[in-house]
Amino acid sequence: MRNVLWLLQMGLLYALTLPVGLMPLWAAHRVGALMGLAGYFIWNSRRRIAEDNISRAMSAGFVNGGISAAGMIMENFRNLGRSVAEIVKIYHGFGGGIIDGVEVRGIDNYRKARDKGKGILLITGHCGNWELLALSLSCKVSPVSAVARPIDNPYLNGLVERVRKRYGNSVIYKKGALRAIIATLRKGDTVGMLIDQSVVPSEGVVVDFLGRPAWTIKSPVLIARKTGAAVVPVFIRRKKQGGHVLDIYPEVELSGEEDIEKAVIEDTAKLTSFVERYVMENPAEWLWIHRRWKRI
Repeated sequence: MRNVLWLLQMGLLYALTLPVGLMPLWAAHRVGALMGLAGYFIWNSRRRIAEDNISRAMSAGFVNGGISAAGMIMENFRNLGRSVAEIVKIYHGFGGGIIDGVEVRGIDNYRKARDKGKGILLITGHCGNWELLALSLSCKVSPVSAVARPIDNPYLNGLVERVRKRYGNSVIYKKGALRAIIATLRKGDTVGMLIDQSVVPSEGVVVDFLGRPAWTIKSPVLIARKTGAAVVPVFIRRKKQGGHVLDIYPEVELSGEEDIEKAVIEDTAKLTSFVERYVMENPAEWLWIHRRWKRI
């Protein structure tokens, strides 16, 4: 019975998204923005989380968008809708122009890190169109093994995995991921990790993020220290005139602190600061609907 429901979900999703996939990009963006706006009014629980999160960040002086918290989150939902529309077009096979339109900056930073020969650990967050970030990196820079959770619907998960592989990506699923991540890095390859979601205390350390303490994943730092892999921040953002910019930053120098616990906290805070800077500069493009500061 569950398989039947999953298949029905896939059929319904395909039928609903195909018209968006067939639209020209400008029209898909408009439809996506409208879908995002509908989500803003319908998804009350997440809207309240988002508005509370950004209100606190504004009060602490970390975000100054020139508009109210509600106005900023409304634009945030529109951006999420635009991103969904872009991914729909890509997944239906009509997204070549979207990827072609991504401008990559800082590719020399990637090459310098790669030349060390110990693999690259790319760190980013739920910023801009992060799925497009992964696909664009594989097409324009290097194949990436992205660490991700599987989708509950196995048919949808299989589709996502096939599309990612079509563009050069592979997927490392979070359950039992450590061994695969280390093996990939030791081959000199590239692994991508999202570092901006709340984790349980056993998986993280507490560092400040937008003026508030937050449990933050520590495994990227531990993995980098174990393997010697270069840690390279990457982020994607929308251009006002259309398209996207993908920024590759220089390798992050890890702490020289001898006390490993202190070093992990210092390094985790340093990596988190890249996400924080992105959010301060692009407040309408971060995933504010997440309960980032829970368990504190």
